[in-house]
Amino acid sequence: MSKERDTQQRGIKDELLGSPLRNRMRKPGAPPLRNLLPNVLTVLALCAGLTAIRFGLEGRYEFAVYAILVAALLDAFDGRLARMLKAQSSFGAELDSLADFFNFGVAPVLILYTWSLDALGGLGWVAVLGYSVACALRLARFNVASEDPDRPSWANAFFVGVPAPAAAGLVMLPLYMDFTEVTTFNTWPSLVAVHIGIVAFLMVSRLPTFSGKHLRLSTRRDRALPVLLGVALIAALAVSYPWMTVIGIAAIYVATLPLAYWRHRVLEKRTQVARASRDRDLEI
Repeated sequence: MSKERDTQQRGIKDELLGSPLRNRMRKPGAPPLRNLLPNVLTVLALCAGLTAIRFGLEGRYEFAVYAILVAALLDAFDGRLARMLKAQSSFGAELDSLADFFNFGVAPVLILYTWSLDALGGLGWVAVLGYSVACALRLARFNVASEDPDRPSWANAFFVGVPAPAAAGLVMLPLYMDFTEVTTFNTWPSLVAVHIGIVAFLMVSRLPTFSGKHLRLSTRRDRALPVLLGVALIAALAVSYPWMTVIGIAAIYVATLPLAYWRHRVLEKRTQVARASRDRDLEI
């Protein structure tokens, strides 16, 4: 009886404090395995960017662009997944920034160089370098701005300059148009270089652009059916006419740039008025 009583007491103690074996298996402070999922997506995005360069060197440009688009899709989800799992970390932020530079600041213009810009020789390489440096500067500015404690809350809905993934999508526009046979930019490398310069300038500019990071995915029930119908329509267009769909999305994004600038100015003026009123109240 005493042995059975001792066994029952040890069982109760293990349930309350946790078994020694379980405690040894999970180290104190060790993060759960699920917290690595955002970093896994980032690494997969980096692999997609590397694969895009391989396809570009092999002359398989459609597959190269597909790989860049896959990298952009994974980049859109890794941050959301980290916030949803509350798995944000300095390591993940640095890894994401490095992957963004390679996937959206190096791979797209290397593909364009092998496709068309190499005909310009040194000038084509200057365009490649200018775009990559602009992307690095834009990412560095973003990392510094995100640590600004005086930034108003509404500013989180905006980027400063065109973000790197969107810039990569815009800079490959000559390739999309070539795939659809709308026009052949391959024979006009100088225009491709000018286009790259414009996109690089938009990245480092102070132009406010809409941010999708804090976009709410919830919607009212009476709007659920139209949203689902719109998603189905876009999916059908992407399957049937992939490059025309991508061109349309790029055109819509460019059309939002002046709207984002106007909205940012309105909110900025409201903030200035509120601060001036608060300062007057403090003086009184």
